[in-house]
Amino acid sequence: MEKIEVSIISRDTIKPSAASSSLHPYKLSIIDQFTPTTYFPVIFFYPITDRVFNLPQTLTDLKNTVSQALTLYHPLSGRIKNNLYIDDFEAGIPYLEARVNFHMIDFLRLPKIEWLNEFVPMAPYRKETISEFLPLLGIQVNIFDSGIAIGVSFSHKINDGQTASCFLKSWVAIFRGYRNKIIHPNLSQAALLLPSRDDLPEKYVAMMERMWFGEKKVVTRRFVFDAKAISALQDEGKSEYVPKPSRVQALTGFLWKHQLAASRALSSGTSTRFSVASQTVNLRSKMNMKTTLDNAIGNIFLWASARLDLNDTAPGSSDLKLCDLVNLLNESIKEFNSDYLEILKGKEGYGGMCDLLDFMEEGSFVEPAPEFYSFSSWTRFFDQVDFGWGRPSWVGFSGRVETRNFTIFVETQCDDGIDAWVTVDEKQMAMLEQDPQFLAFASPNPRISIASSVGMD
Repeated sequence: MEKIEVSIISRDTIKPSAASSSLHPYKLSIIDQFTPTTYFPVIFFYPITDRVFNLPQTLTDLKNTVSQALTLYHPLSGRIKNNLYIDDFEAGIPYLEARVNFHMIDFLRLPKIEWLNEFVPMAPYRKETISEFLPLLGIQVNIFDSGIAIGVSFSHKINDGQTASCFLKSWVAIFRGYRNKIIHPNLSQAALLLPSRDDLPEKYVAMMERMWFGEKKVVTRRFVFDAKAISALQDEGKSEYVPKPSRVQALTGFLWKHQLAASRALSSGTSTRFSVASQTVNLRSKMNMKTTLDNAIGNIFLWASARLDLNDTAPGSSDLKLCDLVNLLNESIKEFNSDYLEILKGKEGYGGMCDLLDFMEEGSFVEPAPEFYSFSSWTRFFDQVDFGWGRPSWVGFSGRVETRNFTIFVETQCDDGIDAWVTVDEKQMAMLEQDPQFLAFASPNPRISIASSVGMD
């Protein structure tokens, strides 16, 4: 496959369509405060082949409706001040259009993961040092021969997966004229539940940056688990404690097991005492609230950490049973119940939040240092991003990143499978790619099944 070329043909700054000068500053939550400044990407690939498709009008409508969506989601158009609030909503977002010298169908037949960063306006999962002048959202519309790919960069300082999903679904609804499907955001609930602190200790921000970003050279690969493989792993992960593991639980345990096995093989099993698997937990459905939090924007999640004592296991992976790992993962999530979350809410919850962060920090300084693996499920977040051209054939994420030991799960667009976007040390990845027990379930970056499409002229 020849080298892809992505040429920027226009750059604009999009602002909310309605004036926002009278709006109050948007307050961050305490979770927003200690979330590192970095961008996460989402790229939607839409093959379009019918010649009646009106490309110029479509490009105009995409740009205009982004402006309307920002009127509702105006914090995404602002800038962060003092790690406390967002203001200056007229600053706007970067909006780029690019021409790609490639047929989309040819690209999807053999997708090159390392090229994906070319399709988003901001580099993904890189530690950003200055946050006060950085946009909180960026969009790049990539025009292929026979298709469009819409790449969106979300700043993690204000966006989690559900916030991104709400914005995208609302943009789609405005674009298509489906006013009843617009998700009107709740802009105050996160800061009320988990209020920010102007005296937040810097050590917590530094700790989270250490957990997110490492010094090792890492690589990202895409592995696809089809419905049959997932079902088999769910069966293997069953136990009396977790009789019906979820798809994501089974995949998390499976990846943790094989990543750990690769790491121990490289170090002869002597490098670390503990292995920690942290899973993102969306708190919206777990908070004891009278009203729904589904439309509350911001980072409303925490990390549930499952710890495995490696002194109790042999260096090989054969004694690590998937059902035992799934049980550890399940128990860590069960701790985030409504009773526990009550002690984290409101101004009185600051002490409980500090206790949680201190516990996480203590674990990071154990000698020898634990090995951390992080997992985040984005299933069901991006299942309705249909601008009228059909569902995207593929939802892509990132190429080269700087995060450490991080996996994102997202549903495939057909066949009930799940894409696992795995980032680990390059030596560990090389072992995974040669592990027959791993590859019996995981397919490395297979071609994309092309969904039905509409036209393009």
